[in-house]
Amino acid sequence: MVNQLKISDARSESSRNIIQDEEKTDLGCCGWLLFILSAFFTLVTLPLSLFLCVKIVKEYERAVIFRLGRIVDKKPKGPGLFIVLPCTDTFVKVDMRTVSFDIPPQEILTKDSVTVSVDGVVYFRVNCPISSVANVSNANYSTRLLAQTTLRNVLGTKNLAELLSDRQGISQSMQESLDEATDPWGIKVERVEIKDVKLPQQLQRAMAAEAEATREARAKVIAAEGEMNASRALKEASLVIAESPSALQLRYLQTLNSIAAEKNSTIIFPLPMDMMQHFVKK
Repeated sequence: MVNQLKISDARSESSRNIIQDEEKTDLGCCGWLLFILSAFFTLVTLPLSLFLCVKIVKEYERAVIFRLGRIVDKKPKGPGLFIVLPCTDTFVKVDMRTVSFDIPPQEILTKDSVTVSVDGVVYFRVNCPISSVANVSNANYSTRLLAQTTLRNVLGTKNLAELLSDRQGISQSMQESLDEATDPWGIKVERVEIKDVKLPQQLQRAMAAEAEATREARAKVIAAEGEMNASRALKEASLVIAESPSALQLRYLQTLNSIAAEKNSTIIFPLPMDMMQHFVKK
């Protein structure tokens, strides 16, 4: 039922648009009279009138023609040659190339009450030349202002940690918001990027101190784990040596070899413990 209502509303809206378009294309008696007179004087003054009638737009441009204040044929002209009547027709050139602009640094209060300065860059292009001319006075300037307000609105709902770590998600959210808002203007927002996030000096020092403390705590934990593993290995080695007296003698010899390799003036020879057992018993 809801889908049928939506379809009927869409059909009624499209029918209203068609009726409005038909009404707009009707110039009226005075309009047709002026159009015929303009065409007549253009034919009479040939070939001099060709310099005023023939216009050229480039591959990346489109021309929106207004005839007595109404858009002709509801579609842009170009690229290439097109003809306008000198007295009744005027046209506006629209650049279809992708345009980029920088968002000035904005002082933004994040969700966790931290003030940061954020700037960015926006890439957009004109998708519908007629809408960009008829629905907004200056599409480029309006898109710039809307990008600044959208940046504040989106970042105002983010924490500082999200702002520093999830730039891709923030850029995607801004692009969707801008694209939806500029669609009636015939503007297609292709990409939005966050360039730089500037934090206050006190906050930078606090974050650096926090990171340093975290690294020190992690280093202490790693050192403690190493000592614990070393003590366990020494315990296992002592148990193995206690089971075999010859292993202890070999350990003495290895220690003597390592001491003799160094340049020492005094060498202490370790005495095997089994030679002292007789005196210990007495």
